Amino acid sequence: MTVLRTSLRNFFAHKGRMALSAVAVLLSVAFVCGTLVFTDTMNTTFDKLFAVTAADVTVSPKAAKADGTPGRGIPDSMPASALTRVRATTGVKSVQGGVSSVSVTVVDRDNRAMGSSTGAPTIAGNWTGNELKSMEITSGHAPHGPAEVMVDADTAHKHHLALGDELRTIAQTGDLTARISGIATFKVTNPGAAIVWFDTPTAQRELLGNTGRFTQLDVTAAAGVSDARLKRDVTRALTGSGSYKIQTAKENADENRKSVGQFMNVIRYAMLGFAGVAFLVGIFLIINTFSMLVAQRTREIGLMRAIGSSRRQVNRSVLVEALLLGVIGSALGVGAGVGIAVGLMKLMSSLGMELSTRDLTVKATTPVAGVLLGVVVTVLAAYLPARRAGKVSPMAALRDAGTPADGRAGKVRAVIGLVLTGAGTAALFAAAGAKKASEGSAVLGLGVVLTLIGFVAVGPLLAGGVVRVISAVLLRVFGPVGRMAERNALRNPRRTGATGAALMIGLALVACLSVVGSSMVASATDELDRSVGADFIVQGAQQPIVPQAVQAVQHTPGLAHVTRYKVVDATLTSPDGKADTSGVRATDATYVDDVRRTTTAGSLRAAYGDDAMSVGSDYARKHGVHVGDTVSVAFAGGRTAKLRVAAVTSDDTSLDKGVRYIGMGTLQKYVPKDRIPPDMMVLAKAGNGRAKQAYTALKASLRKYPQYQVRDQTDYKKELKDQVGQLLNMVYGLLALAIVVAVLGVVNTLALSVVERTREIGLLRAIGLSRRQLRRMIRLESVVIALFGALLGLGLGMGWGATAQRLLALEGLKVLEIPWPTIIGVFIGSAFVGLFAALIPAFRAGRMNVLAAIATE
Repeated sequence: MTVLRTSLRNFFAHKGRMALSAVAVLLSVAFVCGTLVFTDTMNTTFDKLFAVTAADVTVSPKAAKADGTPGRGIPDSMPASALTRVRATTGVKSVQGGVSSVSVTVVDRDNRAMGSSTGAPTIAGNWTGNELKSMEITSGHAPHGPAEVMVDADTAHKHHLALGDELRTIAQTGDLTARISGIATFKVTNPGAAIVWFDTPTAQRELLGNTGRFTQLDVTAAAGVSDARLKRDVTRALTGSGSYKIQTAKENADENRKSVGQFMNVIRYAMLGFAGVAFLVGIFLIINTFSMLVAQRTREIGLMRAIGSSRRQVNRSVLVEALLLGVIGSALGVGAGVGIAVGLMKLMSSLGMELSTRDLTVKATTPVAGVLLGVVVTVLAAYLPARRAGKVSPMAALRDAGTPADGRAGKVRAVIGLVLTGAGTAALFAAAGAKKASEGSAVLGLGVVLTLIGFVAVGPLLAGGVVRVISAVLLRVFGPVGRMAERNALRNPRRTGATGAALMIGLALVACLSVVGSSMVASATDELDRSVGADFIVQGAQQPIVPQAVQAVQHTPGLAHVTRYKVVDATLTSPDGKADTSGVRATDATYVDDVRRTTTAGSLRAAYGDDAMSVGSDYARKHGVHVGDTVSVAFAGGRTAKLRVAAVTSDDTSLDKGVRYIGMGTLQKYVPKDRIPPDMMVLAKAGNGRAKQAYTALKASLRKYPQYQVRDQTDYKKELKDQVGQLLNMVYGLLALAIVVAVLGVVNTLALSVVERTREIGLLRAIGLSRRQLRRMIRLESVVIALFGALLGLGLGMGWGATAQRLLALEGLKVLEIPWPTIIGVFIGSAFVGLFAALIPAFRAGRMNVLAAIATE
């Protein structure tokens, strides 16, 4: 009880300092809990949707992919005879034939696409009784005939659609214009998909290109028949009539959940990674707080030891304070985390992915994990200061001699730091010299960890030299005040090192990602300049290009030629008997002029001859393939061909690395017309001196197809830069949490340092130092500490980024570019961070009563 009372008294005696540390714990725990609640809520939303929409048994073509598009833009389907067989099966109450496609674009009369901006699909299908499980018609009526279409209420609300409005659906089989006959509302949350429904004959004709076919059958069991039994009976009924995938409701929901879960896991682990960085930064704040509190209570600890307190009791007293800090900060963090999750849900809803707070999911494990993590991290961070407090001898403490063995511990720490930094640097050099990116990435990770820990450990040693250099450049102009700020920063190198290290971690990641991002953009730009001869590139957002859009491009005036580019599913068997399922690319022969591929053997133009192909140099080396050899190519949906290797293309590139090319004639020879995949990209070359006119004409030709973008090389480079920039900005936003925690660390360090130097400040004021000069001294000290951390962080991050670029060079991204404007901007911004962090400590120091400060023990 005595230990608890002492801990409580000390805790509340320094509640301001503890509050700053608690905020660091709160922010870190809030980010963890917010991430868990947000992703759990998204999983709940999808689980409800899958559970409601899944039939007792679902039948679909076995070849169908998860997204419904086997690379040709038209979903795989089954004949209506399968529905007849299933309907006659014992145990079947009813069966509905479904038609669904995600390879569609829906536009309004103003040619604006109705799709979601969050990546959720646009789905077109037929309206059946199965839809009533998850939907209800709240306005109008179901579609009848090709002139009518029904739309979901969320899409209608977002795009201000009403009954009678005209919508155009663009599919591989053609365009269909219809008027809205009804609006259907979800009974569960729609995660953001835009959905339109037609009647069944229209959906079959317009989405599948053939009536009397379905993409799936939704089977309902009769009373008393289990899903497992129904599946067995349906399987038996369909045996011998084709190849089908037959799933129970649970199996279907589990498959859908798995595909969504992969995406959700990426989000979860990425966000938890940033939360881990914030926790790491928070550890330095907590260590600093307790180290300084212990140092300030040296005499008090000596008195406690003198009257009989054991080392264990002193140690326990400090750890109990840390426990209180962890519990309070973590408890508040759990509540804040729920708030963060709700905020993220609102943000996603504004972007088009609907997430209802009715589905808010806070699992019991979430608050437990948050509190446990916060408490454990806080107590572990306070362990070293607590242990140091327990070592204080009564006589040394009463003489205010400080803690023992500081010098020796500092030397050991410096040696360990230098060893780790040296080992980490060696690992980075080894990674830079790796022959394969996959092998070098693990060595790079090791180098990053070792150099980070090494810099943290050697920070106090570096503080002396680096702070002096920064002070010589920046503080000398401030005269005596600047020199006093420098001495204050150097007074306790361990404290300065720990405070700077907190800022160093976040800025190192910022610098590393900036270097990698800039190098990627510069490399891709260089590759475009060297390798792409086409003037224009037409692409969709991961959607194939419909034939009518390709025809529009081909009929555009001012173009010298148009090159189609198809991704073809195929299995290649090399002369050594090894199979490869990564397929081939079929293009027009003009691709040779549009993309300048380097060949190591043969001629790429010859690969467009009859029964010819090219292979990549890595494939050729791995399988011993040479020009003139024959490779067996089994085309999906077509025949197997024996193709002669006419060229080996260099894989020392990032553009189409490893791609095998064939001509359109070869594709048409071995694959039936109705199984030939659509174009994934179209390249075009303008006639001599007509690039500007052709660009304008091409955009006009594709105005009816807003899902496709027309870009010249300048547009392509700009978009690439913008995409990388958006990704980096999102990462910087997440890293801002670590920066905020680091700023709190600087504030806490300065605040405790001001308290520690109360008497000294009083004496300085007594001999003539003004309030303004005092505040300036503290601000300058803060700026020096911030710049110290920034210098270490930016230097370390640029080293990581340069090494990562060497690995990317193995994948063809060969240009190293240091984004100096960003680096310099961050460094200057760090000075302002230091100024901001010093505002409150400097203000409090300036308000001190001079006589009271001098009288302080």
